[in-house]
Amino acid sequence: MTPASEIASMAELRREIDALDRRLVALLARRADLIDRAIALKSAEGMAARIEARIDEVIDNVRQSAGDVGLDPDLVEALWRQLIEWSIAREEKVLGKQDAA
Repeated sequence: MTPASEIASMAELRREIDALDRRLVALLARRADLIDRAIALKSAEGMAARIEARIDEVIDNVRQSAGDVGLDPDLVEALWRQLIEWSIAREEKVLGKQDAA
C-alpha cells in the first residue's frame, strides 16, 4: 500500500481507493459469514439476536480502535450501528425477534 503522501496523481489515488474498497467489501463479506455462524450458535444456545450488552461492547471496541488510528470515533460508531442493525435483522430472520440483556 502506497503512503497517501506519496500518491502523485488523481488517477493513482483513485486506483488506491478502488483497491481499498475491494478489500473492505471482502472484509464485510467475511463479517457476514461470521454473522451466519452466530445464527447457528445462538440458535443452539437459545440466545436472542439482539444482545444489548454485546452491542455496547462492539461499539466501545470500534470507537477505541478508531481513536487509536486517528479516525473520528463518531463516524465509526455511526457506520457500525448501521452494520450491527443489519446483522441483527439477518439473525432475526432465523431466530425471531426477542431481546436479551
